[in-house]
Amino acid sequence: MTAQIRPDLESIPAYTPGRSNPGAVKLASNETTVGPLPAAAKAIAEAAELANRYPDNQVTELRTALAEFLGVGFENVAVGCGSVALCQELVQITCSSPSDEVLYAWRSFEAYPIVTKVGNATAVQVPLTAGQVHDLDALAAAVTERTKLIFVCNPNNPTGTAVGRTELVRFLDAVPSHVLVVLDEAYYEYVRLADRPDGVEIGRTRPNVVVLRTFSKAYGLAGLRVGYAVGDPAVITALLKVHIPFSVSRLAQAAAIASLESRHELLHRTDVLVVERERVRDALVAAGYPVPPSEANFVWLPLGARSAEFGEASAAAGVLVRPYGTDGVRVTIGDPHENDLFLSFASAPEVLARFLG
Repeated sequence: MTAQIRPDLESIPAYTPGRSNPGAVKLASNETTVGPLPAAAKAIAEAAELANRYPDNQVTELRTALAEFLGVGFENVAVGCGSVALCQELVQITCSSPSDEVLYAWRSFEAYPIVTKVGNATAVQVPLTAGQVHDLDALAAAVTERTKLIFVCNPNNPTGTAVGRTELVRFLDAVPSHVLVVLDEAYYEYVRLADRPDGVEIGRTRPNVVVLRTFSKAYGLAGLRVGYAVGDPAVITALLKVHIPFSVSRLAQAAAIASLESRHELLHRTDVLVVERERVRDALVAAGYPVPPSEANFVWLPLGARSAEFGEASAAAGVLVRPYGTDGVRVTIGDPHENDLFLSFASAPEVLARFLG
């Protein structure tokens, strides 16, 4: 007799990371091509010498540094093994039965449906607009008495689109105060909107708003898995109760603290990437691809049913990109020479004829 496993797990897909092939240019995962900040690399090496000791389970030093950096209280900050772990923990603290609903736009971050089902809740998906942007009016209209949690990925992964502060505040005003709204700002450092939303500032007077950010993207610490949540103390206390003990390693904590202390070096890095992002998008639009404006470190090609075929063709040309079902293809912004290799493939006459003809 085999062990009894939850039967509904058969319907839950495993998270699929971006492909990696030796020798290929990898633009399939939203990593940075630049390594950790020098101070962070040094902190990692020093922390490794204490790898025989458990890390601080309360993540006290990093939470203190984040609180000072953000201008909030220590009790307003939780740290997790990447922001995706915090996503799952947020479902755990808000949902207790399949009748509880988690609401989010689609297509959006592919972990949302997974963590919702793992949390034994029901997912409710609201389509993006024709411009690949969150339809916040439709999202607000989809709230029912069963809605416990709403994820708003802004900028949205994988489309890169973002909504501004004014529109976001209007949406939050329409959501009942007992529904927890998660503003997932994993790509916050890359946003250059004139009406740039800052979830931490917006959430200061809204106890039902929690903000997620991460050190995986702009800070170049994807391999160490450290993200954080900023919210009302009651939400943070609940997160600490479902937190997996010691899941944020000593190395991750040390690197994140050092990164915060060296954050002035980060602005140049993000500015350089934003310039490349606009260059890549302009070239793709000029070639005929309907690429929406991006506020993240990637661009989105809405190729529909041809997405997987495009991904295979790009891989054959030596560039790995990320197809998403029959919706589109996400292309991470890499170094200029990597981006040029992708653009050379994507703008080739035979490729244009095949995918845009």
